[in-house]
Amino acid sequence: MTNKTYEKIKNFIKENYKFILLLLAVFLLFNIKLPYYITTSGGLIDIESRIDIEEKKEIEGSFNLAYVNELHATIPFLLISLFNDDWEVLKEEDITVNQEDIEDVYIRDSLLLQEANNNAIKLAYKKAFSSVKVIESKVYVVYIDEEAKTDLSVGDQIVKVNNVSISSKEDLYTYIKKQPENETLTFEVINNDKTYTREAITFKEADETFVGIMIANVDTLETDPEINIKFRDSESGSSGGLMMSLAIYNYLIDEDITKGRKIVGTGTIDENGNVGSIGGVKYKLKGAVKEKADLFFVPVGENYEEVLKLKEENNYDIEIIAVETLDEAIDYLENN
Repeated sequence: MTNKTYEKIKNFIKENYKFILLLLAVFLLFNIKLPYYITTSGGLIDIESRIDIEEKKEIEGSFNLAYVNELHATIPFLLISLFNDDWEVLKEEDITVNQEDIEDVYIRDSLLLQEANNNAIKLAYKKAFSSVKVIESKVYVVYIDEEAKTDLSVGDQIVKVNNVSISSKEDLYTYIKKQPENETLTFEVINNDKTYTREAITFKEADETFVGIMIANVDTLETDPEINIKFRDSESGSSGGLMMSLAIYNYLIDEDITKGRKIVGTGTIDENGNVGSIGGVKYKLKGAVKEKADLFFVPVGENYEEVLKLKEENNYDIEIIAVETLDEAIDYLENN
């Protein structure tokens, strides 16, 4: 740098330092992430855009996932939240559990999304009498209880326990239940393509043996017709399981059970077709109402009570249907 160039830069800074400081302050204000998250109502995802299936038929209506927006808080967002009743501020520790960091939450939600999609495919294909086979199943740790005495990590793929091969979470849970209390179990796991040895000590609760971990199965499936489900990296979690099952089932049968309706809903789905409760249900209902949905499926219990109260308070023009199982949701759509 020549002396002439240096002097020009120096003079420019001297003449414009207030503006430069203002730009720097604005940049920091909008980019420094605080240990808070803001939850607010999102919108809808038409499941047709996430499913690629052979010989996809045309349907009159649509099945939609309702999602919640979650923003990593900055100072301006926190200030806006003070004047917006629809924005809920959560501390980072309200989202994470025990000694987790936010990365563990992302890993868990991604794995649970994959498991939910697998369950949705298997249930829909079996219900529609279409061919579905599990080619491979991998077992992952998605949650570690605060009572657990273990060095297992969220995201570990469990390959063996005490040299016994594990190919499903049922295999693992069955093996653990047979072990005595205070037994040290040795796990062979894979994480980020590296193999590790971990340990966990068993404990008893209600006469059952546990090690304090929650597991997800991620399957490789072979189906006829072939199907692929694709979500964006920013989309995760298991709450879309019910609606994915309904949408896939609808593509596999001759009848169109949407009957021209815009159908929205939420709820997890397990391998037996049971619908489970979820968080953020009131924000999902608001998103459905905003997008003028006709029906909103919701798990029975607290989720249903919460959205029913919200509907009555705001006089929402939407039909809310509480279900316990996938079969109940299908029966409702076929007969109404």
